[in-house]
Amino acid sequence: MNSIKAIIFDFDGVIAESVQVKSNAFAEMYSPYGAVIEKKVIAHHEANGGLSRFEKFRFYHKYYLHEDIDSEKVNSLAKQFSDLVLQKVISSPYVRGAYEFILENYNKYDFYISTGTPADEIKVILEKRELSKYFKAVYGSPETKDNHVKEILANNGYKNEEVVFIGDADTDKNAARVNNIKFVARIESQSSPLLSERFKVQDLTQLKKIIDTI
Repeated sequence: MNSIKAIIFDFDGVIAESVQVKSNAFAEMYSPYGAVIEKKVIAHHEANGGLSRFEKFRFYHKYYLHEDIDSEKVNSLAKQFSDLVLQKVISSPYVRGAYEFILENYNKYDFYISTGTPADEIKVILEKRELSKYFKAVYGSPETKDNHVKEILANNGYKNEEVVFIGDADTDKNAARVNNIKFVARIESQSSPLLSERFKVQDLTQLKKIIDTI
């Protein structure tokens, strides 16, 4: 039997098929600046899943629009973004096998969420989807995923080899690597930057088998 005691999940693209919802929202917000800017924003967003929207807004305005924006403007953009995505994320379908895995295994492992979505927003999403009760703790931005994992390890006394992170982006992989825990990549397409990972799944119907072999 494996030694895994805790599983940390990213949310978008791991539990819910909601990545495209976020891409569409960024496209809508930056389309007024023209097709070239919109395309660059989407490319960056999709290559940097898990990075907080606050950091992305600062980056896009500084490097694509050549303007520095203050915290008030960042927060305004974040509110606009949240208004565009919240209900759509709540109603987005599950990644195949995700709900079943959670339901069948929450008594066997401690479950956590680590996401780039703002902490208050992800808690609303989980509550509306009736998932909150399955997770021991939920972490979101502005804190980084590196720190999420560090806190989970420190606050619960797990050994590094007892924790695994399930993610679909480099930020997830890096958070696992920095904290020396195992990582399982959810590979949605052949363009995923995580294709070379040792442990990977196409969807979460395969997750239990992978966990059992780690």
